Amino acid sequence: MRIGELARRSGVSDRSLRYYETQGLLRAERTPGGQRDYGEWAVDRVIRIQALYAAGLNSKKIAQLLPCMRDADGAPNDLTTPQLVDELAAERDRINRMITDLLRSRDVLDEVISTASVGGHTSAISLADTAGAHRG
Repeated sequence: MRIGELARRSGVSDRSLRYYETQGLLRAERTPGGQRDYGEWAVDRVIRIQALYAAGLNSKKIAQLLPCMRDADGAPNDLTTPQLVDELAAERDRINRMITDLLRSRDVLDEVISTASVGGHTSAISLADTAGAHRG
């Protein structure tokens, strides 16, 4: 499939797909006319790359990780190293800390919204006061 079709099917721009290629995350065969030609596998690969970016991984880490992900048969890939597993566990811990911080922020906003909504009028509650109360 051509780059435009891959972009449409994966929901990723042509520009991003070319970037993935320069970073070694995606590869394309070339037609005799020099156009990129991707196999069906590329749709799943691009979706996986997007998920890894969304998890906070950078392109260098994704390039290390992609060859180690489960093979088509579902079995673990032999390229996975203990060091990579440790690095990914550290990334997971970082994401968990971010989730905790976001949940705390949401709780603060919920309290502000609830307080401001009482009696149908806006309260004079200070965001700084509310945030300080939740830090302690």
